[in-house]
Amino acid sequence: MKKSKYLFGPVPSRRFGRSLGVDLTAFKTCSLDCVFCQLGRTTHKTVERREYVDIEEVLRELQEWLRTDGEADYITLAGSGEPTLHERFDDIFALIKKKSDIPSLLLTNGTLLHLPEVRKAAALADVVKVSLSAWDQLSFGWVNRPHSELRFTELVKGQKAFRSEYSGRLWMEIFLMSGINTVPGDVEKIARIAEEIRPDRIQFNTAVRPAAEDFVVPVSNERMADLSSLFHPQAEIIADFSKQKDLNLKANRESVLAMLRRRPCTADQIACGFGMHLNEVSKYLGSLLRAEEIRIEKTTGKVYYTASEKNPRMPPGGRERR
Repeated sequence: MKKSKYLFGPVPSRRFGRSLGVDLTAFKTCSLDCVFCQLGRTTHKTVERREYVDIEEVLRELQEWLRTDGEADYITLAGSGEPTLHERFDDIFALIKKKSDIPSLLLTNGTLLHLPEVRKAAALADVVKVSLSAWDQLSFGWVNRPHSELRFTELVKGQKAFRSEYSGRLWMEIFLMSGINTVPGDVEKIARIAEEIRPDRIQFNTAVRPAAEDFVVPVSNERMADLSSLFHPQAEIIADFSKQKDLNLKANRESVLAMLRRRPCTADQIACGFGMHLNEVSKYLGSLLRAEEIRIEKTTGKVYYTASEKNPRMPPGGRERR
């Protein structure tokens, strides 16, 4: 894919195969500042809904991608922040439904679903993934560090209201961290709330990528398996991304760097994302490391590559922001 301001990928996803990302906010514009976020700390915490980027430019880029490339498992609203903060995010789903058979996906923290207009717009997506990793206002503060106007009870009510109105597939992510939200009694509280929301699927995640805070410690698969039966439906443990099929995705040094400016990845994930051989990936990574454009981070015994401080992640519009 040619250089784009607002689209990235398709990138490898452990849940969604190869996903074309659509980014509707500047870097780290979010209603939460989650301790586990792989993009780092939130630099612009807000609940203000407005047109953060020019939606007409985004739509033009997406139409061009559908015309010239158009191969992915999902087209996903995600990226540098909370997509539902953009007041016209539903225009993306409308275009996808009109121009493509690729399913659309909304990755949201769910904090704005108490607003009827957000629920109406989100309902256009084929799949909506919400998050629930706390059980009350205090734990919400520890785990998600929300905007001061947000209340946990309002988040839960919004997700329950959305479920009652939404006929598509609703998935829920529970992000578990050792010593923070893995005490069985606390997990049972999360499970009871999740059962009230009634998602179609529940998925456990943990810190397999570098997190915003150093104190975030991943949970073992064995521990997650023990806790999964507390949920109805039983929670799934998200497996590492594996190559499922070859897409004709072209890669070069710049496209690999663009991927790493959006999210940390292992060499295997880069290879899967572009359908490349590991030897070819190694050449690009070696070049980027020598130029100090990327750096290495080790997490849970795996080596991740991410953009360096001299070459930070780029927000939509091309303006660097930390």
